Amino acid sequence: MPVEGASVYILLCADGSYYAGLTRKEVETRVSEHNLGINADYTTRRRPVKLVWSEHFELLTEAIATERRIKGWSRAKKEALISGDYDALPALAARRNKKGGPKQFSS
Repeated sequence: MPVEGASVYILLCADGSYYAGLTRKEVETRVSEHNLGINADYTTRRRPVKLVWSEHFELLTEAIATERRIKGWSRAKKEALISGDYDALPALAARRNKKGGPKQFSS
């Protein structure tokens, strides 16, 4: 049975990679589908998968924005979220911006 809003989740794949997804179903149901290869392009070749983090959002738009944000994060930032080290998140974001940010040109 669908739940109100949506949940964002992170899976640890058998190859050690992380997969971030969004579902309007129960998270456990969606994880089971990943492990069965149902609607799971990326994870089908990386099974079995294990749920390592999830959060439910009342608003679908908030869940979509969060999933997109997480998909753009570095591995280190995802691991900080998974471990609950919320204090590390801003520093990890700043570090990434310094390395890969747009070049500044002087006139």
